[in-house]
Amino acid sequence: MKTIQTLRPALWSLMLVSALLAACTQEQQNKLGREIQNWTGANGVLEVYAGDKLVRRFLKIDKISTALGTDDGKPRAYRFGYGVLDENLNMLADPGEKKVYFEISDYTNAVFFENPR
Repeated sequence: MKTIQTLRPALWSLMLVSALLAACTQEQQNKLGREIQNWTGANGVLEVYAGDKLVRRFLKIDKISTALGTDDGKPRAYRFGYGVLDENLNMLADPGEKKVYFEISDYTNAVFFENPR
């Protein structure tokens, strides 16, 4: 069993990280979380729906980015990224299914999630 002396550095580190995160605004915390996720990678899936029907699925997405204006730097009303187009909607990147660029508007009926497989 570890003694208090050996746990103390880890406890201090945890307290320091907690205090730094608490001092950040929510947007800064979200940005930090995205940077960590971008660094570690993700296996995201984006599903696009027309009503209640699944019409497109993209696999192996690292991240979805918000477009920013060239001149004003303000966020645009769409997101973009790269992923494998799952043409047969079987949740597998089959041979012949290629990685493509995609854009979705803020008004697109879509769900983004981590691939459970």
